[in-house]
Amino acid sequence: MRNNDNFEYVNLANKISEQFKIHSAVEAIALGGSQTSNSVDNCSDVDLYIYTNEIIPLDFRNKIVQKFGSIRTDLNLTFWDLGDEWLDKKTGVEVDVIYWDKTWIEEQIDRVLISHQASVGYTTCFWHTVSNSKILFDRRGWFSELQNKCLQPYPKKLRNSIIAKNHPVLRNVIPSYHNQVKKAIERDDFISVNHRIAALLASYFDILFAINHLTNPGEKKILSYALERCTKLPKDLSTQIKDVLQSSGASIDILLLKLDLLLDSLDEILVEEGIDPTKTLALI
Repeated sequence: MRNNDNFEYVNLANKISEQFKIHSAVEAIALGGSQTSNSVDNCSDVDLYIYTNEIIPLDFRNKIVQKFGSIRTDLNLTFWDLGDEWLDKKTGVEVDVIYWDKTWIEEQIDRVLISHQASVGYTTCFWHTVSNSKILFDRRGWFSELQNKCLQPYPKKLRNSIIAKNHPVLRNVIPSYHNQVKKAIERDDFISVNHRIAALLASYFDILFAINHLTNPGEKKILSYALERCTKLPKDLSTQIKDVLQSSGASIDILLLKLDLLLDSLDEILVEEGIDPTKTLALI
């Protein structure tokens, strides 16, 4: 079992950064993930975000991996964003390098902070990543400026936009997740049940973080993050989430009851905020 102290991770991240910053396409390098949130555990990896002006050639990236040595290597992955992953030979630490175009990430931040555009779940994840990253290299100070831009107060228009985008689809509209779960159970389609519950929870937490003026950390450790950071929180949230997940294979009445209890608690918080849960579409 590896030591949970994040010194090993940060030290490795800095060494890798020294190799990447040589390339002229690299504008900035930042360390993200658990190393910046004091939540390192035995499953943690090194999350390196490399902001570029153009794609770094695969040959250059491969030489860096070879220099450090690896137990296993998966390069040029494009399942989500362009990235390279490997298991460092010396430490056994998993290294996850994500390449983001600098213009693209600027657009993602502006989309949220300037245009106040919401997504169905995970609206503020890029804002969260940039804000909470530790700068390892910043060629011209561009990333520092982007981080400073992210330090602004949580926009009320963004909060309203997130609620308007995500709340109605929980159970207020005909194609709501609640109705989709009901239909999936009636069809005995438990894969669909699982899929729709996951989507419902993504929107649920997007709303909860927006109410609390907090950025969304993404999927990992999202419940513990909410319990630690949110001041406006259903008192039985942990139990309610567990009940929903444990009831996903139960009868339709039990699962829908657990979902309603979860969503009722969220609606109570909206009411406390002066928002009518039956009219959240009007917030746009």
